[in-house]
Amino acid sequence: MFASIYSPYLDTLGGGERYLMGVARVLLDLGYRVDLEWKDKDILPKLESRFGVDLSGVNVVDSIKRGRGYDFCFWLSDGSVPFLFASKNFIHFQVPFKGVGGGSLMNRIKFLRINKVVVNSFFTKKFIDREYKVNSVVLYPPVDVEVFKPSLKNKEKVILSVGRFSQLKQAKNQHILVKVFSRMYKQGFSDWKLILAGGSEVGGKDYVRKLHLLSRNLPVEIVENPDFREIKSLYERASIFWSASGFGVSEEYNPEKVEHFGITVVEAMASGAVPIVFNAGGHKEIVSQGKDGFLWNEKDELIDLTQKIAADNSLFQKLSYASIEKSANFSYQAFSDRIKNLINRA
Repeated sequence: MFASIYSPYLDTLGGGERYLMGVARVLLDLGYRVDLEWKDKDILPKLESRFGVDLSGVNVVDSIKRGRGYDFCFWLSDGSVPFLFASKNFIHFQVPFKGVGGGSLMNRIKFLRINKVVVNSFFTKKFIDREYKVNSVVLYPPVDVEVFKPSLKNKEKVILSVGRFSQLKQAKNQHILVKVFSRMYKQGFSDWKLILAGGSEVGGKDYVRKLHLLSRNLPVEIVENPDFREIKSLYERASIFWSASGFGVSEEYNPEKVEHFGITVVEAMASGAVPIVFNAGGHKEIVSQGKDGFLWNEKDELIDLTQKIAADNSLFQKLSYASIEKSANFSYQAFSDRIKNLINRA
């Protein structure tokens, strides 16, 4: 059996690309030969290093010919809908596209060749179904929660944020986090450290320079392009996980600019770091307010919640254990079981 995978964004090494590598692993488990369309064959070791995934058996090819000649095709959309020609065709929307003419007559014709429309969250589904006039299937991204070894005794006074530094598509707003941390530091929160980690390969270099200037004379560390081993170590050290993705944006008018799901939030929770993340998009499907973390709306609220957890070890332990338990809902095994069922029934 032959399967094909396409993404226009592979070199960004972000959440969508991690999603596709999860699909590739499932297809390999099912006995497929997997072809990945990309011009540069060196992309495979980069994907393996960044995501900590074994892609042995995946082949990089110049073109999958829109699935022609394949038994299965999994296509990540950039907003457009292609004609696909595999025996079974899935199209995946990672982004809640809006106002792109998704419901056109031509797209409706193209959807006749597509067996399943797959999205990464109910947040994304709301916009995709409305825009493209479809009934998409929610398949949460796969997270290898079992590879994280949470240990509260190894936790340090570290606040961690993980996300791309790129400003091209969706801003993670690390500068907001630096400004908030600066306020806290000046108010006496001096024994804690903020670590910002993420990829800067595509569209992030200038922003990283700005972050270095902004965090001068503060206990802020910026880790560019870490591999999975480094990321895992940071998660294990961190007590608190921050995200400002979506801050200052209307999720109704600009849904593409908020967090569509939040894989790094789940990874942090699997490591026992308590999430305090902006109250928008997919974050609301991961964190249960006050039970396994917190959702914040204003910067003062982020400060108050962080100081509350930092000052109360029993509260930290309660939320940390609950976070670890909650993360199991988004495991690779749950993803694998669901997508295998979708493929078999298509």
